[in-house]
Amino acid sequence: MLETFGAASHDEVLQLVVQVAGLLFVARLLGGIATRLRQPSVVGELLAGVILGPSLLSGLVPWLGNWILPRTEIQGHMLEVVGLIGVMLLLIITGLETDLDLIKRKARTAVGVAIGGLILPFASGLVLGNLMPVDLLADPSKRTVFTLFLATAMSISAIPVLAKVLMDLDLMRRDIGQTLLAAGMIDDITGWTLLGLVTALATAATVTVGTVVQTVLVVLLFVAATATVGVWLVNRSLAVVQDRFRGHDHILTLVVVLAFAWGAFTHGLRLEPVVGAFAVGILFGRTPRLPADAVHKLESMALAVFAPIFFAVAGLKVDVSAILQPRLLLITLVVIGVATFGKVVGAYAGARFLSRQDHWSALAYGSGLNARGAVEIIVATIGLSSGILSQEVFSMIVVMAIVTSLMTPVALRFAMARVQLDDEERRRLEKESALHDSFVGNLRRILVPVRAMPDTLGYTREMQATLIQQLATIRDMTVTLFTVASAEERQVASHYLGQMEALFDLDHVNTRVVVSDDPVAAILTEAQNEYDLMVLGTPTASSSRDRLFGQMIDDIVKLAPCPTMLVRGMAGDEDWEPMRILVPTNGTQSARRATELAFAIARPQTEVTGIHIVSSNPGRPTRGDLAVDVTAELEKVGLALGHTADTKIRRSLDPETGILEAIDEFAADLLVVGTSVRAGTTRLHLGPRVEYLARNAPCPVVIING
Repeated sequence: MLETFGAASHDEVLQLVVQVAGLLFVARLLGGIATRLRQPSVVGELLAGVILGPSLLSGLVPWLGNWILPRTEIQGHMLEVVGLIGVMLLLIITGLETDLDLIKRKARTAVGVAIGGLILPFASGLVLGNLMPVDLLADPSKRTVFTLFLATAMSISAIPVLAKVLMDLDLMRRDIGQTLLAAGMIDDITGWTLLGLVTALATAATVTVGTVVQTVLVVLLFVAATATVGVWLVNRSLAVVQDRFRGHDHILTLVVVLAFAWGAFTHGLRLEPVVGAFAVGILFGRTPRLPADAVHKLESMALAVFAPIFFAVAGLKVDVSAILQPRLLLITLVVIGVATFGKVVGAYAGARFLSRQDHWSALAYGSGLNARGAVEIIVATIGLSSGILSQEVFSMIVVMAIVTSLMTPVALRFAMARVQLDDEERRRLEKESALHDSFVGNLRRILVPVRAMPDTLGYTREMQATLIQQLATIRDMTVTLFTVASAEERQVASHYLGQMEALFDLDHVNTRVVVSDDPVAAILTEAQNEYDLMVLGTPTASSSRDRLFGQMIDDIVKLAPCPTMLVRGMAGDEDWEPMRILVPTNGTQSARRATELAFAIARPQTEVTGIHIVSSNPGRPTRGDLAVDVTAELEKVGLALGHTADTKIRRSLDPETGILEAIDEFAADLLVVGTSVRAGTTRLHLGPRVEYLARNAPCPVVIING
């Protein structure tokens, strides 16, 4: 019979609670101070552990050390678990921020930097290991094993520390930041593979060809499993959770569960679990189904709570008192110098001579990969527990890990201040910045409700597909074609959606048929499933005062829990694509959304004209400077999205007349207008101006309702 696992004692739980509270408070406090001093917060978070640990306060004030430092093996394990959660969450975020397409373009640079960052540190570690005094070896008869272990330790970088530094310095989206992550992952995977061979040598006294081949095959198995099973698992589970479960935090739970599950799989292969979390983060980052809200919550939880504890725990392991003798301090400085020289110069040489990078970029690569952090501490702990390292050398490596981590942000900031942006990277960063807080930049999931029966809206369906496909050029999106049918019509409806799916030349198009006798309720229920936009095809607006497009569409738009885009096509537009888009602007948020949408759906050859109507009615005084500011803002939005806007200011008795005249003047084949539903009414009200244009515009109309 399986016995119930035992619980930690009252005192052990009490100490853990005190440790978490104290470490988190001091880490956040010193992290904030570091930020004020224009240093990354990770510097303060690492120093929090050093200050509270045996190197300072816990050594000087024994009663404080009794509370902060683990006194039993169970206490140490519990604190390590909290730190592990922190580093796993941090690596998920790092994966989400990793741009594989950019890394592919920079693959040559990443490989060159990684090779340089491996060979020279390993070689310098071999030299240092052979020169280390005999009395500092745990077992003088196994100097070869010790030397190989030290060389391997010198080769490893700390992806968690590097990622946090890149986030703090706002370098994650820079070309160098992404390439650093790729090079760091290559170095780490290679380093952990070598570490497995060295520890096998320490325990088995020999390493066979079979052992080497087995270790390499394990790494290849992980990569292959991630690229196949991992991709399927992430996409399938995300689809199931979004389609069948309701709730705000199910997606957040799914991300964490899969990251830890894949981390367990990775650890089972004798690789570090953080590698699995990083891989899952990359996979989730590449799916357009992941809601931005889940990412924000994950970042808040990781960066505000768990990651600071992880870095503080890493600093807590530093004990300078073990190496306070002048001779040991001198050797420690030599270890730090050799480690820094090997990594910085090695990565610099790889970037400079293998990847043809300029001086300052190469120095930035070397500075970034020099971070060792908690990963090096983990390596040192493995060496200590395996009997490869003595306590003195263990302390030297831990001090080296902390010092190089503190050096990294300073050196990286210095080098990056002198790196020149090329035009391609500048345009990419400007576009990403413009899209970050924009309406179109945050579109991930689009719902397209359709009526599954032959009707007169065939041309509108094609217009919807054309516009959505162009929107998807901004970023990857997932489109759900949705229809409501009776049980008897379900098969016909499914076939209809399959035909419509063929109109979309996209990678992520889903079809969904729901059986219901209340189409409006079914569509609104589906729309609550974290969609960013609902696209509806509409007939020509009705002249009735009681409805605008028809009772069903009016009710859906009025009650929709997400923004809606209404597409009103015109007969004869089967092969339509927008070549001349007109977008009225008046400086409001609704007009801004319409402007963004107009540029997002514009092809490279499409002409986008922004127009501001100035009233010529004597009873409506206008400001000329407002018109200039409004059109200037439109031009700014267009440039950020890669288009040049032609802005016009026209006078007319009223905006509606002026816009209709402009459609004829510029031969516009699409009018894009923005609005917001007017609340407190029984029927749909989009505003008299928009409703007038919806009824009378002589060209197709897109209405974006925020």
